[in-house]
Amino acid sequence: MPQLSNRAVEMPQSPIRKLAPLAAAAKERGVKVYHLNIGQPDLKTPQEGLDVLRNIDRTILEYSPSQGFKSYREKLVDYYAKYKIHLTADDIIITSGGSEAVLFAFMSCLNPGDEIIIPEPAYANYMAFAISAGAKIRSIATTIEEGFSLPKVEEFEKLINERTRATLICNPNNPTGYLYTRREMNQIRDLVKKYDLYLFSDEVYREFIYTGSPYISACHLEGIEDNVVLIDSVSKRYSECGIRIGALITKNPEIRQAVMKFCQARLSPPLLGQLVAEASINASEEYMREVYDEYVDRRKCLIDGLNRIPGVYSPIPMGAFYTMARLPVDDSEKFCAWCLTDFDYEGETVMMAPGAGFYTTPGAGRDEVRIAYVLKKEDLLRALFVLEKALEAYPGRTC
Repeated sequence: MPQLSNRAVEMPQSPIRKLAPLAAAAKERGVKVYHLNIGQPDLKTPQEGLDVLRNIDRTILEYSPSQGFKSYREKLVDYYAKYKIHLTADDIIITSGGSEAVLFAFMSCLNPGDEIIIPEPAYANYMAFAISAGAKIRSIATTIEEGFSLPKVEEFEKLINERTRATLICNPNNPTGYLYTRREMNQIRDLVKKYDLYLFSDEVYREFIYTGSPYISACHLEGIEDNVVLIDSVSKRYSECGIRIGALITKNPEIRQAVMKFCQARLSPPLLGQLVAEASINASEEYMREVYDEYVDRRKCLIDGLNRIPGVYSPIPMGAFYTMARLPVDDSEKFCAWCLTDFDYEGETVMMAPGAGFYTTPGAGRDEVRIAYVLKKEDLLRALFVLEKALEAYPGRTC
């Protein structure tokens, strides 16, 4: 039998989805599963977007331009201006989700063997996209004890060599909920400028910042405009994960020209998704405020509840809707699987994402899990209670 490619062998399983078969089997046994593993909001999509789907008057569902509809990109210019990100429609390329934007950025800017510096823990699919591009991730550690803040610039510089091509940040961060400070963003700017690196910046959670600290986009950093590639998506801010609409944004015309070759090869981003996303920009301030306030309440509910469970610790996330929590277990992957295969409390259990999948350093995150607070508070409270019962019963508990 022919062998698989090295790329296929190296490709990691998603820590967010790899336990899905176990969850499905639990449900077949009649167990209710509280899904804390995935960033799928349960809040309603804006009515403006839903109405577009209900009232489509097209007689042909055609290809769109490879870079996306101009009308949508022009509306995005106004959207970003609210955040003091000043663009033209030509700076924006519409992609099939933020995931495609990351992949196309890597494919356009990196050669096989090039290295990307990424703070860990990091969104697991970055690793998959790097493998697809033949690039290598060099991880720089952040710790739960320090709230996942960035280390000093000297730690970054230890990783830089002749193969270093880029650095990538997610701000606010998935999976930690960390929000980079102005000092940290200036540190990244200076590093990018000193070594002439690309800066890939995933900023899909900008709507969800829960402190008085400002949102500082990579596009706000002066002197590195041509180095920056911003990644965006409507999945989270409008609860539209399924329409698969993202964006790649850069002022660098050479990058845009390169990205467009990949866009043309995949033909076009989703037609229906763009129609929904464009209409959703008109969502009311009331809608956005209600969504924000709901996540504020859920964050407090989850973090307070986690830190009341004996042996559990979670720092307070400052943005997004995730937290990394340390559990008193020997191996969080075994524990998460056990919760789905061997445990239930009154017919209920929890599903979380094992922490190790968000690290490239062997052994890191072994006692951590990522938890998404995308369930209503009533369900979060019940899930926390069930989690506490699971930790009490787990044979691999460490304290």
